[in-house]
Amino acid sequence: MPETVHDFRSDNVGGAAPEILEAIVAANTGTAAPYGDDDWTRRMIQRFSDVFERPVQVFPVATGTGANSVALSALANPYGAIYCHETAHINVYECGSPEFFTGAKLVGLPGRDCKLDPAALDEALGLAGRGNPTRVQPFALNITQPTDFGTLYTAGEVAALSAVAHRHGLRVHMDGARFANAVAALGCSPADLTWRSGVDVLSLGATKNGAINAEAVVVLDPGLAAAIPYRMKRGGQVLSKARFVSAQLERYLADGRWLERAGRANALAADLARRLEAIPGVRLVAPVQVNMLFLRLPDVAVRALDSGPFRFYKLGRDVRFVCRADQEPEGIDALVKCVREAVAAGR
Repeated sequence: MPETVHDFRSDNVGGAAPEILEAIVAANTGTAAPYGDDDWTRRMIQRFSDVFERPVQVFPVATGTGANSVALSALANPYGAIYCHETAHINVYECGSPEFFTGAKLVGLPGRDCKLDPAALDEALGLAGRGNPTRVQPFALNITQPTDFGTLYTAGEVAALSAVAHRHGLRVHMDGARFANAVAALGCSPADLTWRSGVDVLSLGATKNGAINAEAVVVLDPGLAAAIPYRMKRGGQVLSKARFVSAQLERYLADGRWLERAGRANALAADLARRLEAIPGVRLVAPVQVNMLFLRLPDVAVRALDSGPFRFYKLGRDVRFVCRADQEPEGIDALVKCVREAVAAGR
């Protein structure tokens, strides 16, 4: 028998949630107009409006990079600047796609725990040269929630950053690839974490939490929605059989299971962090607030994991483990045991 692999690379590696598969099968009946002009998409938009407690416009897309790029294209232009944290996903892991879609320059700022600081943002925007035709003009702020290092912005922190951005005339985009994990961890409503805190557009990810290539551009400011269909078409992001993605997104938010899955993944990560941190020589690099762990392990432990049935990512000297809602408990036990025994043998 092949050896069981314990996979901690990403929440992308897991399977689809049963109810999502059921929604796809239910949508596979009869015919429907293409490109989002269908009843599944209309029901999906209403579901999002209910969950976000106000009318919103929602555009289904297949990838998180596409969602971010389309959303930002509504906020910036070719002589513009998009401000973000220097570790933001759009700045590090999207191969220039936001710049390609918008023509705008990304301006990365430092900040503790991979988060932007309102005072530093205010200072940077004050020095940006607004009105100077030799300088790119600030148009948008990106907030990655949670950050790519698993840290969270509270609703109050989002509101403080949004207030600075709006005072300087910027619109606010939230990259929510793991939005469910943030909502579950903070215990607040989607509305509190977005439009009530000043966010204008949200990229909501469902793929990492049980869906199959289903992401959404959620437009919280109605004035921004009109141009997005044109930007999507120009950028090759319009889905022909959109009903199958819309059906997933509608079912995703239909009950509390999306938050239950995210909460379980968060809890598994917290438990794994607690158990690993108790091993001598293991150190957390960032606070564990959602379902991601970043650690510095002794070299002997990394070698042992490399030779075992484990899959994980290395980032320089650090390692990253990501927990999923469908993570096997025996895999977590095996990982902790492997690290503990390797450290004990290497002392």
